[in-house]
Amino acid sequence: MRHAFALAVALVIGAGTVQAADPTYPDITHDELVKAVESKKVTLLDANGSDSYKAGHIPTAIDFEKTEKDLASKLPADKSTLIVAYCANERCTAYRSAARAAKELGYTNIKHYSKGILGWKSAGATVETAK
Repeated sequence: MRHAFALAVALVIGAGTVQAADPTYPDITHDELVKAVESKKVTLLDANGSDSYKAGHIPTAIDFEKTEKDLASKLPADKSTLIVAYCANERCTAYRSAARAAKELGYTNIKHYSKGILGWKSAGATVETAK
């Protein structure tokens, strides 16, 4: 009985630390994103905030905080272009603002990189810094 109670408590506590998948913005895997970046077939929206963006972001990513008001001019004309929004990691939800902004501009192929910048870095992938 004691073990069952401990398991139940652990499940309740643990459930709050995992972000459920967002069906509106399907997840893109690390490998899929690497291929898209290498082939230049993606526009990335970094939703971590300008300070984090300056410290390190996925190559070619747009600083959403800095460009939010003028986002339309930063995105490609083709509304079917792959747009990937990301933030820090699986628990972060800041990406939703960037993804929603792209959707409101008419973009139809929007995904979420749930691993975020922390997952990108931990995979040993290259990051860019900004001044």
